Amino acid sequence: MSTVAYRSITGRGPLYWAALGVCALIGAAGLLAALYMRAHGHHVTGMTNQIVWGLPHVAAVFLIVAASGALNVASIASVFRRAPYKPLAPLSGLLAIALLIGGLWDLVLDLGRPGHLLDTVFYPNFSSIFAWNIYLYTGFLAIVGLYLWFMMSRRLTHLTRPVGIAAFFWRLILTTGTGSIFGFLAARTAYDSALLAPMFIIMSLAFGLAVYLIVLIVGFAATERPLGAFVLTTLRGLLAVFVGAVLYFVMVYHLTNLYWAGHRGVEAFVLLRGGVITALFWVGQVAIGGLVPLALLLIPGGGPGRLLAAAAAVVAGGLAQIYVLIIGGQSYPLTLFPGMIVHSRFYDGVVHTYVPRWPETVLAASGIAVTALIVLIAIRLWPFLPRSLADEVVDPGAPP
Repeated sequence: MSTVAYRSITGRGPLYWAALGVCALIGAAGLLAALYMRAHGHHVTGMTNQIVWGLPHVAAVFLIVAASGALNVASIASVFRRAPYKPLAPLSGLLAIALLIGGLWDLVLDLGRPGHLLDTVFYPNFSSIFAWNIYLYTGFLAIVGLYLWFMMSRRLTHLTRPVGIAAFFWRLILTTGTGSIFGFLAARTAYDSALLAPMFIIMSLAFGLAVYLIVLIVGFAATERPLGAFVLTTLRGLLAVFVGAVLYFVMVYHLTNLYWAGHRGVEAFVLLRGGVITALFWVGQVAIGGLVPLALLLIPGGGPGRLLAAAAAVVAGGLAQIYVLIIGGQSYPLTLFPGMIVHSRFYDGVVHTYVPRWPETVLAASGIAVTALIVLIAIRLWPFLPRSLADEVVDPGAPP
């Protein structure tokens, strides 16, 4: 295996500046949409007193979960000492930071009063899982930033593995905390499950690797850099394992809920009678996000185009999965008094509907645009991409 050299992109072509301009425009539009919602109130959105987490939260949770998984490639290189993954590690760290910032962009702007976020710092409430995540997110950014610095510094390379181990465990804790936000909400029968924490971890591995593959394949094709079969085959097998594991956890999660008598109502809603939610579950989450990528990944043959299609399907299915969890979980009525019949005029026992309007749709898209903007600027300024990932460069078994 040859020595790997890194080089930033030139970023002088019209395609680069067009992509940069589009991302900046969408990001600015999201900021304006947030200001519009701040000025007029959330009644201008599709959110209500019942559906309080809308499309921006769907995008935010997806990006935050994917951020943890995107770092997996770097973890394999430094923590588990797999040399073929080492050339892929810097881009992995960059994507982890960019995805988390994009997710927090959506999350903070959707709060309505982002300035109140400082209250969690000055008046911490450690009985709330939300308060924990403030420290988990900021800690993740700090550790991964340090990880990248050591990784790309010739003098501090020996410190990469200790920081990499810390980042590895930190991201597991972060994803567990994100999953526990939903798992601890016992009043929502769609959320009330300890399985959500480990399921979010495996979801992060699949979503993060899918995003990583999209950036890697598109980036190398756009800059005309060699991308060998060894890297593609290795990451292809890894993605197949993660997608299969997500399907397994989804199956166990729903079978467990069907076993509990108190959860059979919400299972019937999600699996059979939920309308858009049911369609997104079977078509978006299971078919497009699971079965289609597995077929594309496991059928022999195919080049970067097929792997890119599989990764894109995983991302689309992941967004559908988060939508089903967040929106579907809020649509089903709250169980305030288990075993009791509650009568009032405030939507008790009523299945709620949600149709996103333009403000939250633009805000959700802006988080993805901000992520892409960070990546485009970073790979233009710093050498995150290797000059070549041809087989003779990264394959340990290739002839010199």
